[in-house]
Amino acid sequence: MLVQSNVSLRHLNTFGLDADARYFVNARSVDELTAILRDPEWKETPKFILGGGSNILLTKDIEALVIHPDIKGIIIKEENEETVVLEVGAGEVWHDFVMHCVSNGYGGVENLSLIPGTVGAAPMQNIGAYGVEIKSVVEAVEAVDIQNGEKRVFSNAECEFGYRESVFKKALKNKYVITGATFKLSKKPVLNAAYGDVQKTLLEMGAENPTIRDISEAIMAIRRSKLPDPAEIGNAGSFFKNPEIPVAQFTQLRETFPEVPGYPVDAETVKVPAGWLIEKAGWKGYREGEIGVHARQALVLVNYGGGTGAQIKALSEKIQESVAGKFGIRLNAEVNFI
Repeated sequence: MLVQSNVSLRHLNTFGLDADARYFVNARSVDELTAILRDPEWKETPKFILGGGSNILLTKDIEALVIHPDIKGIIIKEENEETVVLEVGAGEVWHDFVMHCVSNGYGGVENLSLIPGTVGAAPMQNIGAYGVEIKSVVEAVEAVDIQNGEKRVFSNAECEFGYRESVFKKALKNKYVITGATFKLSKKPVLNAAYGDVQKTLLEMGAENPTIRDISEAIMAIRRSKLPDPAEIGNAGSFFKNPEIPVAQFTQLRETFPEVPGYPVDAETVKVPAGWLIEKAGWKGYREGEIGVHARQALVLVNYGGGTGAQIKALSEKIQESVAGKFGIRLNAEVNFI
């Protein structure tokens, strides 16, 4: 393996931010990864794990050894008439994996089409969209201990999945490198088209009896209509989590803002769309030099080409203060600040 010095990470973060890694290495297998982690030359050097960079905000250069897990492969582990279990390398592009599943008739991830990033980052974030979260199909996550290079397999329960959360973002943050994941998918899937936008798009497509491919194509059409392509405008998708507030607070909020949307989480909690709050606070389409808030989706902060991570961070904090002042709700970032 070649360890490089002073490497630009612009191509490894979807915001397209120009930050440098003091040292950088591409690990193409689990063996290469464990070798670099156990190498005495790098033992005391801080490590930073970087996949596709689709959910990070680089605010400065990284004074560490940046390890890019580029482990590929999609292998059938088990299969019967009803289900298939796939072992997938962390370096696989998430959307390419979804397309592989759709092409083979494996249901369960079609609602997660066109989400940027890699397979390795997906369980860390418990990615979700249009009524589906990855926790519903993950059987296990394979990882390597950063300190000693030892391998470990985490069960679904051990991953402690939550809303855009997992144990890898909390108790085990910066302690493990995810090298792959095992997914259990259905050959006779129950489709999830409950979201209004999905139902509407399927009708427009003429898909009266939709397949998983129809669901995937509908969701791709919706995402393309609402979200900017990171290849064209730097962004990390949804910048903030949708806040979950007590029912009593939501009832009180509706007295002042009758049109505020809300979705029950359980008997005590309601989820409020962060994009609606940001838009009603006046930020949709806002631009400040080379950064701003997307014109079609207020939940997305963008880099038009020359912005910095520090500028985007400062803008996000202004939005948080504005929404808190207007609605009494504090937004939490979904993107990880580096």
